[in-house]
Amino acid sequence: MGKIADVMVIGGGVIGCASAYFLSKAGLNVALIEKGGIGSGTSSHCEGNVLVHDKMPGYDSRMARLSQQLFPEVMADLNGDIGWRQPGSLLVAESDEELEVAADFALRMGKAGIPVDVLDAAALRKLEPQLAPDLAGGLFFPTDASLNPLLLCSALSDAIRRAGAAVLSHTEVLGIDRDKRGAVCGILTKEGRMAAGCVVNAAGVWAPAIGRMVGLDIPIKPRQGQILVSERTMLPAARSIVEFGYLMAKFGNRTYRRRIPPEMERYNIAFVYEPTEAGNFLIGSSRRFTGMDIRCHPAVLRCLAARALRFLPGIRRTSIIRSYAGLRPYTPDHFPIVSETRVPGFYVAAGHEGDGIGLSMITGKWIMQRICGLPSEMDMEPLRLDRFDRKQIQQEDAEPSFGKTIQEEAT
Repeated sequence: MGKIADVMVIGGGVIGCASAYFLSKAGLNVALIEKGGIGSGTSSHCEGNVLVHDKMPGYDSRMARLSQQLFPEVMADLNGDIGWRQPGSLLVAESDEELEVAADFALRMGKAGIPVDVLDAAALRKLEPQLAPDLAGGLFFPTDASLNPLLLCSALSDAIRRAGAAVLSHTEVLGIDRDKRGAVCGILTKEGRMAAGCVVNAAGVWAPAIGRMVGLDIPIKPRQGQILVSERTMLPAARSIVEFGYLMAKFGNRTYRRRIPPEMERYNIAFVYEPTEAGNFLIGSSRRFTGMDIRCHPAVLRCLAARALRFLPGIRRTSIIRSYAGLRPYTPDHFPIVSETRVPGFYVAAGHEGDGIGLSMITGKWIMQRICGLPSEMDMEPLRLDRFDRKQIQQEDAEPSFGKTIQEEAT
């Protein structure tokens, strides 16, 4: 057996890096293992948002807010800039009907302790003058932020090394060793075996493959998203802007139909705008189950562009210089898995769908607390892996009716 570690974290994306960071800060001997470069998977194919606005009010939003609040503390310990910006974000309503539901959503967010302001059409135009003039209004979330995911992964891996942990990139895990009791005792790579007291599976969309190495079924599916990147230009807006219909696209809705062409509905298109520090902007989003395919498809990209012009008509003459696609690690109930398992010493920190950047800090802290036997700020029961066994969730029936949920809970 090779080098002995208290904890081996598999996956060098933002979740794995954050988990290794908090574990090493707790004084454990940690090894972070990544089959490619650090941050080279899903973390390098996303927008880098740290949001509460796209969470359901309650457990989901409180978890996101706790994670937001951890970032300043962690950033103070990191060397280098991670591109942190906190100008807040906007959810914009296309119609009076959407604004009514959005105001109800804001009321529930407020009750959950999330700062949010409801804007009428005039207030919305004052905040972002280049938005389409016929929008009904929106919601402003002042605590929302963005960052550069690759810089975050790099800074966290540097902090992990400074804390004495090993960072092993371009090291693929081929198997997981177990002792006579069935407990995890190490991993197998091409370089040989390495002993470990426990293993954290933070492999994102690859987490099911790692789970099968110890006989576990981890219900994570890759959900593709495509993004357009503009040339450097005068930014049309200063902050992240998302149509309220994005929440319908994300969580599913069977009672409300957006006024979009069938092709956009088929690709789950919703307008998302994100400015960058470099002076260009990103346009999303789409949500499709395409397996592990990360190719961009012209039909989807055309829909993204058309939807963006509906909300920001002034960008019509802006050039698009490239596009890319990434894979979100989707779970049937849209909650991540941050959990011990029935295999002693084997933990899972994966399944964050499009929320991995924003939830990275709280995930890293909570997985450390689970391994160290420490109490957490919130009940971890909703994030357990075995919840899927108990609920017997079926993939095709899993997505909640977002509009119905808002109306029912408000009453």
